[in-house]
Formats: sequence, structure tokens, C-alpha cells
Amino acid sequence: MLDDKNILITGGTGSFGRNFVKTILTNYKPNKLIIYSRDELKQYDMQHDPSLSKFFDNETLRYFIGDIRDLPRLKMAMDNDISYVVHAAALKQVPTAEYNPFEAVKTNVVGGQNVIDASIHCGVKKVIALSTDKACSPISLYGATKLVSDKLFVSANNYIGTNDVKFSVVR
Repeated sequence: MLDDKNILITGGTGSFGRNFVKTILTNYKPNKLIIYSRDELKQYDMQHDPSLSKFFDNETLRYFIGDIRDLPRLKMAMDNDISYVVHAAALKQVPTAEYNPFEAVKTNVVGGQNVIDASIHCGVKKVIALSTDKACSPISLYGATKLVSDKLFVSANNYIGTNDVKFSVVR
């Protein structure tokens, strides 16, 4: 299913992203696996991770510095014949979101909208957004931003027009 496909992972250097990359590279043979994140140090560390070293001799793994808040950069990263996007980028720490509410909204809500817009624009086939249990009945700003993001991704299926893209949310 993922063999010979081009896959982009937003937040690809986070804990989920790193494990997902290892799982994909162990079980499938994607054409390209693009790690999209704004953390240069984590990208460097990932590039030098011994458990991924067997994949360094080919062109499968690609690293893009970028922020999901930056729609033009996101479109550039997806303009590589991307089949699947796994959207794992988010501000996830409840205290951080409470103390920096505007940043949480910009990343989790506006950034999510940018992923949707770029995916439609670039002809991505499937987008899977990661959610959280805190979005079910939110009592924190983080949970509220993830609830809004979830609703945007589900609603995006109504806005795709003639594009053949499917949006899903998983917890």
C-alpha cells in the first residue's frame, strides 16, 4: 500500500514522527519519505540516528525545514507528487498552550488549515491528521484548538470540489 508512494509527515521529528518513520521504513518501500519540521536540531539528530542509518544510502528519506504556519513552504514541500500526508505537527503541551494561546491557535488551527489548503492545491490523495483525547470534551486551550483542527479536517471533505483527496482524523 505504501510501497513506491511519496509520503510527507508534518512534525516528523517529534516522538510520533520518529517512530512512524522507523515503522514505515521497516515495513514498506516508499519512493520518498519527507520529514517536515521546523526543528533543525531534531532533523540533524534524526539524520544521524543509528537505527535509521541503513536508509541513508538512498534517496528515500528527505528533510524539509518548514513550519505548518508557512503555507507557501508547505505547498513547496507537497509539490513533490505526494500521495499521503500524515499531519502530526502541533503544539501539544497543555501548559505551553495555556501560556501562549495565540501561538497554539496559529499552529494547531491555522497550521491545520494550511495543511488542508496545501493538500488540496497539490493534489494529495490522503491526509491523516493526528488528534488527541483532549479534543473530546476540551477543558484546556490545547484541547479546544485540537477540536477545531479535527472539525476542519473532517469538513475539508466537503470543500475538495473535483479533487480526489480524502481527509481523516485519528486518535
